Amino acid sequence: MPLIAVKNITKTYPDGTKALRDISLNIESGEFLGIMGPSGSGKSTLLHILGSLDIQTTGTYRFDGKEINSYSEAEIAQIRNKRMGFIFQMFNLLPRATVLENVMLPLVYAGVDEPLRTQKALEAIKSVGLIHRKDHDSLLLSGGEKQRVAIARAIANDPDVIFADEPTGNLDSASGKVVMDILKKINEEKKNRTVILITHEKRTAQYTDRIVQIVDGIIDSDILNGKK
Repeated sequence: MPLIAVKNITKTYPDGTKALRDISLNIESGEFLGIMGPSGSGKSTLLHILGSLDIQTTGTYRFDGKEINSYSEAEIAQIRNKRMGFIFQMFNLLPRATVLENVMLPLVYAGVDEPLRTQKALEAIKSVGLIHRKDHDSLLLSGGEKQRVAIARAIANDPDVIFADEPTGNLDSASGKVVMDILKKINEEKKNRTVILITHEKRTAQYTDRIVQIVDGIIDSDILNGKK
């Protein structure tokens, strides 16, 4: 049974714009999947639906075998917090909070008590190579460091799936490589951890095991990346 299964989903906005058209896709537990496409192709819309940040107009979405619409709002919020991690192009860090405070945030929302949340946050920070920055304000970090903090925050709750939306889009090539090396390591270290990457960069997509190409809201191709 796939971790994520969408069938014939569409997304039409109130102004009539059709962002997704009849998308069907299965994503297995442990995959490193790349979703590629030009600007406006619908790839970020698809990610938002898969991450339960948005809902499809028509079609079905099953997460871990259960129709997403059958979950209550509280259950979906819990899934997003405990089973999903999110990494965005703009980092979305609290600028005047320290690295440690930012990484602890999802653990606070999850109700993890001290000192366990500090321990888990420090482990996540260490895994991205920023333990020496744990007490620094996020505002003072470089772009590459900010994205590594965002990764640490995304994995702090040990999620089943990580959604990364253009994580290297605001980084230079060297920082982007560091970020992608970390994401690859995160995927490989835990057998059943899934990573879903949105990107328009071919060099970034080469880290994935499978690439789905979206054009004008339709899946144009779905191929293995030649690494398995």
